[in-house]
Amino acid sequence: MNNIGENDHILNSALEEPAAPKRTRLQEFWRLFKRNRLAILGLAIFVLFFCCALTGLVLTSGQEPVFDPALVRLQEKLLPPLSTPNPASLQPNEIPTLGIYLFGTDDLGRDVFARMLQGAWVSLTVGFVAVGIAVLIGIFMGGIAGYFGQHYIRMDHLLWTAFLIAGLGLLATNHPYAGVIILVWVAVWPFLWAAGKNLPGTAILKKNTFSVDTLIMRFVDIMLCFPSFFLILTVVALLPASIYNIMIIIGLTSWMGATRFVRAEFLSLREHDFVSAARALGLSDFRIIFRHMMPNAIAPVLVSATIGIATAILTEAGLSFLGFGVPPPHATWGNILSDGKRFIFDAPWLTFIPGFTILVVVLSFNLFGEGLRDVLNPKLRERN
Repeated sequence: MNNIGENDHILNSALEEPAAPKRTRLQEFWRLFKRNRLAILGLAIFVLFFCCALTGLVLTSGQEPVFDPALVRLQEKLLPPLSTPNPASLQPNEIPTLGIYLFGTDDLGRDVFARMLQGAWVSLTVGFVAVGIAVLIGIFMGGIAGYFGQHYIRMDHLLWTAFLIAGLGLLATNHPYAGVIILVWVAVWPFLWAAGKNLPGTAILKKNTFSVDTLIMRFVDIMLCFPSFFLILTVVALLPASIYNIMIIIGLTSWMGATRFVRAEFLSLREHDFVSAARALGLSDFRIIFRHMMPNAIAPVLVSATIGIATAILTEAGLSFLGFGVPPPHATWGNILSDGKRFIFDAPWLTFIPGFTILVVVLSFNLFGEGLRDVLNPKLRERN
């Protein structure tokens, strides 16, 4: 009998133990991610690029940088890669730090390696900030369209918005008095409406026009109709040349994809049981959106953002190549490539080095993004 009791106890203990060791979300993510070797390669190149960008920021900034990307040496212009400087024709502070011109020199004798280091940080900053702006706008617009999309906009809402835009527009166009009067009217409008909403003739203002989802998604469709690069090129040509303007413009013209992803996820999650339970408990819409729904909808946005960084880097390089990008004295891969196109036969390294670097970095972001998409796909997780 004792043996039977011991066997039952051992059997019950074995049944209670998990069949496989428990993994954290990070461990499960890495287990699936490391199976994609191209994604691992993309991640490795991305980490290397990030380290080079941070190193370039430290070594090329300040009053006396270690690598000076703006130092002109006309007597050493158009030297090929791995060339050694001529100390007899240079001042002591003009001799390159490494003792050689690792990537050669350009038409002004500037060290291409130093300019590539500085350009790495500029490209990284433009990519991350622009995509950050696009993702924030996309999450906000997509969340509203997905969660509040079934609500209708009334005529009085449209009038209030029109007055608000008109007032801000008058303030921006040096018509302060008219703008202030309209904005004051906008501020007191809710109180006037609350006091007189039951008066005769106000029924037309209560009529529904179209849903929130229709308004936002038609605006997305209109934005997608414009060729993004030419829209950016037009806006950049009208505004002063600045690295901040470049980042903001790229971000404001590339949020449509994130909006569609978030809206689609919210439309699916809105009918799930955990959202219904949260509503039944009396939780606010803000808490339901950002505490319960957003963590479940963020996966496709991360994939879109990763690939969007590569697109932003390419866009900045294209603008700099055309002369509308980040202005001097900042060196970017795009303007290095633009400077080199005039010497493609005499100094081909000025074209090949930045062009090949842009190719490798953009490819690494795309590979990393594809790997993220496969790992964050629930169907793939079920198969593995």
